[in-house]
Amino acid sequence: MKNQQKIYRHGNHSVGLAHVHLVWVPKRRKKVLVGQVKIRLAATLSEVATEKGWLIKGLEIAPEHVHVLVEHGSDIAIHKIVKAFKGRSFRLLRKEFPELCKLPSLWTHSYFYETTGKVSTTKVLEYINDPHHND
Repeated sequence: MKNQQKIYRHGNHSVGLAHVHLVWVPKRRKKVLVGQVKIRLAATLSEVATEKGWLIKGLEIAPEHVHVLVEHGSDIAIHKIVKAFKGRSFRLLRKEFPELCKLPSLWTHSYFYETTGKVSTTKVLEYINDPHHND
């Protein structure tokens, strides 16, 4: 088994690795993310990520929801990532696919997020509570 080396992001005052799993749905959970709409949405999300310096690690576009796993820097709030993805895709998709204008809005205001990591909360607590820190 090869030793996998982590590539950390370096900021002005930080070093780390941050991932967030995002899920959002079209208004009224309509099954509109199919065919060319799905293809264009994937391209748009990729464009936004590239422009912002984020890395899409995983993407699933189902007819009525979107899953994205994004690696991002420490200087960006999760709600700004969502706003960038949903905002750009809202404008472009409704412009290029007029049938989407029948919906009052393309996306709901809500979204799901979950930060991810390779170490569980339990392991971090065990490390923090380890007596070696009192030396």
